[in-house]
Amino acid sequence: MGLPLDVEDTAVTRQTAEALARIGTVAAVRLIALAVAEADGNQAEWLQTGVHDALVGPDDVSDVAAACRKLAQDQEEAVRRGAAEISAWTDDTRC
Repeated sequence: MGLPLDVEDTAVTRQTAEALARIGTVAAVRLIALAVAEADGNQAEWLQTGVHDALVGPDDVSDVAAACRKLAQDQEEAVRRGAAEISAWTDDTRC
């Protein structure tokens, strides 16, 4: 969790979230979800920016939404909460 929640460098937070979202696997999105659940307001904004950058980029990252649907059933409440937040972000990019 050190990289996505780097308190000293928000660029690291954004770039890590973007890279994980581009990977788009359930494991990668789970890491973002955990970070979102633990993030303060500033960190959450940079995580959202990173995910958004991946979603509007040239690569197909539709797997993020599918991963969020799977993570909605995760045993860990923090993961479910974070995945719900990320899912809302993916909806926002389609508007």
